[in-house]
Amino acid sequence: MNTNLTKNPSLLAWLDEKVDFLKPAQIVWIDGSKEQIDALKAEACETGEMIKLNEDLLPDCYLHRTAENDVARVEARTLICTSKEEDAGPTNHWMDPKECYAMLNDIAKGSYAGRTMYIIPYSMGPVGSPFSKIGIEITDSIYVVLNMNIMTRVGKAVLDCLGDSDDWVRGMHCKCDVDPEKRWIVQFPEDNTIVSVNSAYGGNVLLGKKCFALRIASYLGKNEGWQAEHMLILGLTKPGEETKYICAAFPSACGKTNLAMLIPPEGYLRKGYKVECVGDDISWIRKGPDGRLYAINPENGFFGVAPGTNDKSNPNALAATKKGTIFTNVCHNLDNNTVWWEKLDKNPPTHCINWKGEEINGTSDEPLAHPNSRFTAPAVNCPCLSPEFENPNGVPISAFVFGGRRAKLTPLVYQSKSWNNGVFVGSIMGSETTAAATGAVGVVRRDPMAMLPFCGYNMGDYWKHWIEIGAGLDPEKAPKIFNVNWFRKDENDDFIWPGFGDNLRVLDWIIDRCEGKVDAQETPIGYLPYAKDINLEGLDITEDTLNSILDVDKDAWAEEFAGVDELYAKFGDRLPKELADELASVRAAFED
Repeated sequence: MNTNLTKNPSLLAWLDEKVDFLKPAQIVWIDGSKEQIDALKAEACETGEMIKLNEDLLPDCYLHRTAENDVARVEARTLICTSKEEDAGPTNHWMDPKECYAMLNDIAKGSYAGRTMYIIPYSMGPVGSPFSKIGIEITDSIYVVLNMNIMTRVGKAVLDCLGDSDDWVRGMHCKCDVDPEKRWIVQFPEDNTIVSVNSAYGGNVLLGKKCFALRIASYLGKNEGWQAEHMLILGLTKPGEETKYICAAFPSACGKTNLAMLIPPEGYLRKGYKVECVGDDISWIRKGPDGRLYAINPENGFFGVAPGTNDKSNPNALAATKKGTIFTNVCHNLDNNTVWWEKLDKNPPTHCINWKGEEINGTSDEPLAHPNSRFTAPAVNCPCLSPEFENPNGVPISAFVFGGRRAKLTPLVYQSKSWNNGVFVGSIMGSETTAAATGAVGVVRRDPMAMLPFCGYNMGDYWKHWIEIGAGLDPEKAPKIFNVNWFRKDENDDFIWPGFGDNLRVLDWIIDRCEGKVDAQETPIGYLPYAKDINLEGLDITEDTLNSILDVDKDAWAEEFAGVDELYAKFGDRLPKELADELASVRAAFED
């Protein structure tokens, strides 16, 4: 294939092969220019693939609907294909690579006939950063092109940076017939390759996101000595002090994006506290020349869940959606050509089109927006975006924070006793199911480091990689590791801690601990705050109430460890000895 955008031999050979295999009617290279992107938006509106929204109220914003059978990630059809099944591990779905390639080729062959092949060169991370990696995604979807243009750095500058290198991730997306029975999202870590067929929904087809930035990147990180983590990055600036950066991992429905874009309580704002967002979802982490760990956000936008996002829960995220945003599967308000979703406000439109494309006149008993409806918004729109967002060298990390949703067990916050103990804390992470998620309430779903669906190799080896990273750090420079739980409940099933902006009070203590400014009480699970060291000013919470969510119940933890035994047993001899030792040590501490 001839092109004036690149002479990269490995890329051109791959594209020649794919063109011959997929049989596109035409080929378009995405150069990243505004003129090209605007023309593609106009084309998508002409074909009905997207709808342009009110230019005065939502400038340069668009609405898209997916097929009703194609509205979320499909974990059962997401594969990690390694030559040995044990290298994928017990928590991933595996298929023999040869068998899988044959299956995918049978599905995808000739599927671009009559369609356009779009070639998207993209960089995860700032173009040219030592942290960054380059991918090429081919797709037959304008929607994918326009979303990737928001979520990643796209265009000719990426190809210039790549040069003749063979170090790039191959990505092939084919809409095919959007057939859920033939839908597969497949990672081949050993081949640096991703294939997605029969889906047109964001998380399955924006191959830079979970597929590359976590599944492929976690495998690359293991081999190259760095980390790809499902973590937000925020900067906390105390009055008169330098900004400190925190990476935090939470399972879904635990307020991750809200924390990443937190607005400090009024009293803290008056004193001059500031929180800035570097990233809301993914961190790539490397050791810097000074021996500290540094992190970048490899993404360039936010792919957020719309329902529940409002001026109270996350005003910064809502502000980020006000221009240049693509909305997927939300409600179309026909009265003013804008969008709406559940909990945006208390005034659902009565003349609208719901996420299924059905016109509604009057009130509706059914949700107007799909519960997993999304916005793809440029990061530059976020009012609290960190000035370090584009820093090619990343930001230095002071603390790692893990968390989950536990009604009774886990304290509001505690600090691990060591790096390996912190890896143990992250490895046993889990959340209790809510009534909205399943019929069984309070069942613990383990999600180690919030990476269960996203680790591109055996999770036992992933934990070992964490341990090896720690062993290579000066203990004085290593981030401290903490666990938080905003979700403790009282006997009336009400949350005790207020959450939202008041979570800054806990982050404040975390940074104080990192700087050695406050003492803590040692317990079998780690170091807990003294209630007096968490600022309760302006809250309707007493120190006695706070103490009630800083307790460690021996019997409850004994039950918890039985669940950890069950998790660890899955990994056999791939479980790092260090984690087995940590579990034994914590158990023994309860007996002392």
